[in-house]
Amino acid sequence: MSKSASRCRIAWPIALTLVALIIGATILIIFLRLETWPARTARQSTAELERLGKNLRAAFIDIAHLQPRITINDRIYMEQTTPVSELVVLSRRIEVEHELLHTWVGSSKRVKLHATFIANAGFDLRKGLSIDIRPDQIMVQLPHAQILGVEQQQVDVLAFENGLWNHISGQDVQSELSALPELARKKAAESGLSAEAEESLQQQLEQRIHTAQPLRLIFKDEMKSE
Repeated sequence: MSKSASRCRIAWPIALTLVALIIGATILIIFLRLETWPARTARQSTAELERLGKNLRAAFIDIAHLQPRITINDRIYMEQTTPVSELVVLSRRIEVEHELLHTWVGSSKRVKLHATFIANAGFDLRKGLSIDIRPDQIMVQLPHAQILGVEQQQVDVLAFENGLWNHISGQDVQSELSALPELARKKAAESGLSAEAEESLQQQLEQRIHTAQPLRLIFKDEMKSE
């Protein structure tokens, strides 16, 4: 009995020492984890923002065939490397007509043309494109969309009538043909194609970039230019 009691007296201090060491180690580990938590969180947050930066880069390469300038929390992450002047987002078929009717000394001449154009709406990237990624939002800054150009597809002559002494000249025909592209551009602008291009770019980016932060397109121009 005396030997058993002696062993018990020796074992209890050892057990208490082990328990104390385990508790101390646990407290130390928790303390170290808490102490390094901000740094680990910052690293994880930065890694997530950089992942978004790569995704946005891939999206613009896919949509516009260029790598834009990307900053993360005001720090340059990627510089723009591929110079691209224009980004066409939407195209629409536009039909216009123009008529010349001229009377001189009772003699009238008449030319009427009908033309079909493809109007392209998008962004003039020579005015700048940049992306800033922050924990609370992603900001894409670029100029307002505009009508970048119109491409003539077909011209039909609806009327070509000479007067007895008031004949249609080559200059008349050239003048009528020259008026058609501007009419097509004006009609495309009035149709709201530029606003649709801005909405389309927003949708295309959101479809490619899945993130909790809101994606904001910020247009630098106060007024849209067509």
